[in-house]
Amino acid sequence: MDEEDLTALMVDYQAGALAAFERLYARLAAPLRQYLRSLTLNPATAEDLLQEAFLQIHRSRHTYRPPLPVEPWAFSIARNVYRMDRRSAGRRRRHEVPAEEDAPEIPVPAAADGLAGRLEVRRALVRLPSEGREALLLHHVWGFSFGEIGGLLGIRGGTAKLRAHRALTALRSVLGGGDHDSE
Repeated sequence: MDEEDLTALMVDYQAGALAAFERLYARLAAPLRQYLRSLTLNPATAEDLLQEAFLQIHRSRHTYRPPLPVEPWAFSIARNVYRMDRRSAGRRRRHEVPAEEDAPEIPVPAAADGLAGRLEVRRALVRLPSEGREALLLHHVWGFSFGEIGGLLGIRGGTAKLRAHRALTALRSVLGGGDHDSE
């Protein structure tokens, strides 16, 4: 389903078509779930936040303005849900470190193929700073432009590109491939 189809579904959903919401959910749930898992590093929390994100999408559906892309709008809502959850969790979560076996199944960026096995890449991604990991995954896994990432994260596109590049460099270093300099 391309962006035009998503836009048409969103317009139908804004007009009250329940079937359009079901199709939007079917299309957006998996990438939003993966995104939230990459932020939370906890599958159960990510699932809870996914449900909250779709509740917020429902509540905010009137704010969507066609023909703007639906995916960045939905990812932005999911990120805000994550940030609100993190703020409300307070200090308790800041000091927790996830066990390696609790690391989520984070999609491996194409640029990391061949550097190491899937488990090593997952472990390395968990070790990256969250802001760099987020920019890296948004660009290399979910295919957002750096301008879209900048808008989603509230930073300039150039800053998003820099974060993704630094995260990719750190990922290569952690995986023992620090001598690569391509992108």
